[in-house]
Amino acid sequence: MNITLEKLAFREEPTQADAEAVRLIVQSSGFFNEEEVDIAVELVDERLAKGTASGYYFIFAESGGQVIGYACYGPIGGTKDSFDIYWVAVREDMKAQGLGTSLLTMCEKAVARAGGGRIYVDTSSRPQYEPTRHFYEKRGYHREAILPDFYAQDDGKLIYLKKLR
Repeated sequence: MNITLEKLAFREEPTQADAEAVRLIVQSSGFFNEEEVDIAVELVDERLAKGTASGYYFIFAESGGQVIGYACYGPIGGTKDSFDIYWVAVREDMKAQGLGTSLLTMCEKAVARAGGGRIYVDTSSRPQYEPTRHFYEKRGYHREAILPDFYAQDDGKLIYLKKLR
């Protein structure tokens, strides 16, 4: 299914239905185990339960009334102006159409409006994540740290940074 960004609707407030939509989007990649999928859903649930006090902010992309991609970000506690981007995920059949870039750009603008100056993104060092690493690098994120064997043996954590100012 091809989409045009002009036909997409974006919103920031999650609904109860978004928890299942997030589950399906994250599962569609084939990258994440059930625990990781559950964590993605838990962030939606946390936001629904606590509102902005949860520290989790979302951008949902919809087409034809269906959520086809989303991003989740939030401030890093104990820092002056640093934010994490926790998830940028697009339904597998919607990839390579610019939606991930749009979601990331919207996150960056929201972080800047909130006074953020640094955005961090974590990802895996496994070979299957090479497209993910390339995605962030192409959009101005630079690898700042490698934590070997962080997630598991031979699965390190790579931390990327983009300075907004």
